[in-house]
Amino acid sequence: MKRIVVMAVALVFSSAALAQQNYPARPVRMVIPWPPGQATDLVGRIVAQKLTDLLGQQVVADNRPGAGGMIGTDVAAKAAPDGYTLLAGSSGPVSINPLLQKAPYDPERELMAVANVAMVPYVLASHPSFPAKSAVEFVAAVRANPGKYTFASSGTGATAHLAAELFNNMSGLKATHVPYKGSAPALIDLIGGQVSYALETAAGTIPHVRAGRLRAYGISISRVSILAPELQPLATVANVPGYDVAAWIGVMVPAGTPKSVIQRLAVEVDKAMQATDARDRLIAAGVEVDYRRTDDFTQYLKTQKVRFADVIKKGNIKIE
Repeated sequence: MKRIVVMAVALVFSSAALAQQNYPARPVRMVIPWPPGQATDLVGRIVAQKLTDLLGQQVVADNRPGAGGMIGTDVAAKAAPDGYTLLAGSSGPVSINPLLQKAPYDPERELMAVANVAMVPYVLASHPSFPAKSAVEFVAAVRANPGKYTFASSGTGATAHLAAELFNNMSGLKATHVPYKGSAPALIDLIGGQVSYALETAAGTIPHVRAGRLRAYGISISRVSILAPELQPLATVANVPGYDVAAWIGVMVPAGTPKSVIQRLAVEVDKAMQATDARDRLIAAGVEVDYRRTDDFTQYLKTQKVRFADVIKKGNIKIE
């Protein structure tokens, strides 16, 4: 007869209810609703590896890409709330997509925040030939010529699109949106001068700025970013008080997951993000640590929903 190895608790962070029974060990999965190599994938894998080390419980990456992150997000939202499923959540499928189209899940009812991990700031950039040397001059030039200029994004409804729409709204700019199928083609046309400007990720934009192919005016968050310390916040240099936007990436779980599991996870994710090797790997991946514990992250998600809903309404943004 084979010996069956059991544990008092499958996860070291399991609930009291589970702790009262023998429960077979099995890996915890980190559902990543994007393909390998994408920013959320890189962050999710870094967190999964660190949690494996900290918890002594294997946490494996489970890529479920498709539908702008909604397929994998739905998989996690519908999973049993037993502590064995985590989600590498991100702003697109959680904060934005459900506002633009019918999603198969309700993020507020079916998902719970654990901790935000990282953010992806955006850089306002143009072709070097654009007739503005500074952010203030840029705003003045576009404002003085409503409808003349175009701005690119990685797609209608993408976080980059809404970041640009928000900047336009707050700056009083009127320009024509040109959506692309991803950041790479948008930046190619920006470098080629086919579009006037864009607010794209620091990771994608800064190498072109440093190579002289693009001119940068500022960064989308309210402080200087470690990813581009040479750039000042647009809120300051473009005179747009309150402008502060970035894509977020965090850990979430299915609604109903025991509070004790969430609390333990939040503590361990905090430890993971304080590790120098984790921070260095995130920076190398083009994202910046932005740790927010459960309550702060929950409130942040509510704020993001309100802000993006307002941008979508004002811009009459629709996905055809």
